[in-house]
Amino acid sequence: MTTSTIKATDRVIHILARLGVRRNDWRVRPGLYRLGNAVEDSPVFVSANYKLSFDALRESLEGMDAYILAIDTKGINVWCAAGKGNFGTDEVVSKIKSTGLADVVSHRRVILPQLSATGVCAHEVRARSGFKATFGPVRAQDIKEFLKTGHATREMREVQFDLKDRAVLIPVEAKGALPVIGAAAAVAYVAGDSIGSAGIAAAGVAGLGGFTTLLPYLPGDEFSVKGFALGGLVGLGAAAAALATDDGSNLPLRMLRAASYMLALPPVTAFIALNFTGCSTYTSPTGVRKEIDTYVPVMAGMGATGLLANVAYRMIRRMKG
Repeated sequence: MTTSTIKATDRVIHILARLGVRRNDWRVRPGLYRLGNAVEDSPVFVSANYKLSFDALRESLEGMDAYILAIDTKGINVWCAAGKGNFGTDEVVSKIKSTGLADVVSHRRVILPQLSATGVCAHEVRARSGFKATFGPVRAQDIKEFLKTGHATREMREVQFDLKDRAVLIPVEAKGALPVIGAAAAVAYVAGDSIGSAGIAAAGVAGLGGFTTLLPYLPGDEFSVKGFALGGLVGLGAAAAALATDDGSNLPLRMLRAASYMLALPPVTAFIALNFTGCSTYTSPTGVRKEIDTYVPVMAGMGATGLLANVAYRMIRRMKG
């Protein structure tokens, strides 16, 4: 039994989940949940057992009588679970059978979230369980209209990934990135490289805030390429500052320092941008893996080369007194 009421404690958990706090703990028990006064002909909705996914579904069903079949996705949201195989045909069929759904409802239809389609084969679900699997709209808020008309419009099928969708991802990405960015900036500052320190901080901010804001307008298709483009502007600014700063060294040496920033800073922004591919449907799961395999070595190579160039600049400058 469950309700469509989202309590204050649920909201707190939602905030903690968005911040990445105890990320693996926010899950509901897999099983069949009765919402309202559901009866044998009430619709059955399939959900991940990630609490944010489950709560978004039950809240959208306010005023309805329905069943929610929460499958075991290991506490992972629908899109990621489908890509990793946790929200798959086997698990859907298994939960239909283990919950005795056929004895609870008179119809033979389950409605799955559209974003689970990468992991669920509808015709196999029907062949193995006797239940027809229908994919509902992308957004839970469109479910009532979907049930009313019997089909999803094009708008219901499209993932917008607009500014609001992107901005809500920043806290959890920042949780992992900011400590590393802050530590690197602090090391550079202590080492006497104020330009490098500011550049590292700017590259991090560009990846978290600038990238999410400017995503549709940045050149390239892959998130990494877009991140390199934005990070390149940060590197260019740091390089210009290095060339304009009179540190007592000659022009070639200042150019070496400038080059170190142009090489080391763009990968910082690009790597943060790359992480957002796992939070969106911008690319397929295989596309994400391909992007990682293609660009992470490039990021590592550029970053290492830039760091070595900066160290060389400091060593040569020190030797020249």
